[in-house]
Amino acid sequence: MPRRFQVTVDGHTYEVEVSELTDTRSAAAPVVNPAPAAESMARAALAPAKMETKASAIGGTVAAPLPGVALEVKVAVGDRVSLGDVLVILEAMKMENEIAAPTAGVVRTVHVVPGASVASGDPLVTLG
Repeated sequence: MPRRFQVTVDGHTYEVEVSELTDTRSAAAPVVNPAPAAESMARAALAPAKMETKASAIGGTVAAPLPGVALEVKVAVGDRVSLGDVLVILEAMKMENEIAAPTAGVVRTVHVVPGASVASGDPLVTLG
């Protein structure tokens, strides 16, 4: 009797059906309705490469969670930001990553400019 499982791969969840082989010889199991997984993977491939990434704040400084290039700086010194507001958009591996404010506050320092390369852990914005 086939058993159903839910599997998550790279953030995408798929439903699979697995049958136990009673014969010890190698046999190819029939594929049961692969369409949902195939459609999901096709949608993921066609979707714009964009991912929201929460940054870490250490002592009020929001650091880059991954290396990349600052595509856009959404804030300026003196701006008030709320929890979750986008501060910087980083491009990493052809994906846009929205770096969000981990807390509410006022922008004290902007450490990057558009086009700047950043390493993981580099300061992006200081909130006060």
